[in-house]
Amino acid sequence: MGAGGRWVRAAQTLLSGALSLGLFLHPTELQQQEERGELLQPLLFVLLVLGSVLLYFRVSLMDPGFVKSEEEAKAGKSEEPSIVIPQVPGHIKMRRCGYCLVQQPMRAKHCQLCQHCVRRYDHHCPWIENCVGEKNHPLFIVYLSVQLVVLLWGGHIAWSGLSFEQSWDWLQHNIFLLISFLLIVIFTTVVLLLLLSHLYLISCNTTTWEFMSHHRISYLRHSELENPFDQGIILNLWRFFCSCHLTVWEKIYYHRNNEPV
Repeated sequence: MGAGGRWVRAAQTLLSGALSLGLFLHPTELQQQEERGELLQPLLFVLLVLGSVLLYFRVSLMDPGFVKSEEEAKAGKSEEPSIVIPQVPGHIKMRRCGYCLVQQPMRAKHCQLCQHCVRRYDHHCPWIENCVGEKNHPLFIVYLSVQLVVLLWGGHIAWSGLSFEQSWDWLQHNIFLLISFLLIVIFTTVVLLLLLSHLYLISCNTTTWEFMSHHRISYLRHSELENPFDQGIILNLWRFFCSCHLTVWEKIYYHRNNEPV
């Protein structure tokens, strides 16, 4: 883990903790429930915040689907028999990455920041300081969903503590809640747009990288179909969220382009 990654993760944890603590210390709906002894909602809110932080660390620290070299793959077979790396049919030539020199499966891309090729590369996310790829993309969507619920609930709590008055004393006493509410609105907008855009791309079985760079990617530029990986919304969502193994995208690509596999 690099120094930059540690700072980003520490900032995310501190921000989540500070905002949550502030909502308890100010006269909000949450504090009133706590004072009345109604602890169910405050406890649920704390657990939800804790869950979002744990999901954040899980997504940011896990392997997003780094492509291993031939030697690492052979060594990994004996060390991690439960992880199955799909084999590409022998007659299909795989391109070799010009940076790390590994054989690059279809839909993989080299990330200059991670210094690795990533399977079904989507994007490098600066907020988690990690790539989003085939292995951690589903969990990334779960994290965004939980984070959105936390932000919406936190925004409601912050708003419940604000009773607007035109006085300097009021501003001094409510400045934290006001700033918290504005920050939550900004974060909610970003997370909502990010989640909706990802769900749309997933339903089409495409990635952010493929969507943005369609004209520069050889296997998309030379395909007879607009999106050779799109198998319909239901199957796309099923493959993304419920598939327990990595996919040989070459098989789908050549099958849908009516070429022999």
